[in-house]
Amino acid sequence: MNRKKSPNTTETHPPMTERGPAEVKAPDPEIRKILDERARELSETPQSEEQAEDYIEIVEFVLSYEKYAIESSYISEVYPMHEFTTIPGVPPFVLGIINLRGNLLSVIDIRRFFDLPVKGISNLNRVVVIRTPRMEIGILADFILGVRNIPKRRIQQNLPTLTGIRAHYLKGVTEDRLVILNIEKILSDERIIIHQTVE
Repeated sequence: MNRKKSPNTTETHPPMTERGPAEVKAPDPEIRKILDERARELSETPQSEEQAEDYIEIVEFVLSYEKYAIESSYISEVYPMHEFTTIPGVPPFVLGIINLRGNLLSVIDIRRFFDLPVKGISNLNRVVVIRTPRMEIGILADFILGVRNIPKRRIQQNLPTLTGIRAHYLKGVTEDRLVILNIEKILSDERIIIHQTVE
């Protein structure tokens, strides 16, 4: 797992401590419970092919006053972010690394990844842990709004406001301005792959 650095940030609320790498606390029990219950319901209740195609289940979160979402199938857990370690020589969007039960996990700040305005980091932040067969990585969140199903027909993919790098990494935007991230495209970015593999 790559060692990464954090950009300079302005501290708000209780200040973040940069040490490290620090041991991360227990996962958010409420989010973990919701994800576990959803997984159990899906395994116990047969779904038709039409039902499976009509909806996607997402975890919704806020970052710098904007609402983002990630498909729950990519999320293994959500953790409070108490401390992180900055690493020199990595892209500005790499916030740093945390110690996740003995494993170093890189944390990405998607605001910087998309060249968006950035506010400070505090003890209120959460790390959404993304896990795929080839990679595990954390995405910064201010706080979690919850888990819900979204009809695929509500996801708009060709909006005039979605331009440049941001549009390339999005699955789409809903009518209520919820930005759904395309995790496969984000994890396929060469900048992330390179720095995930360098020790």
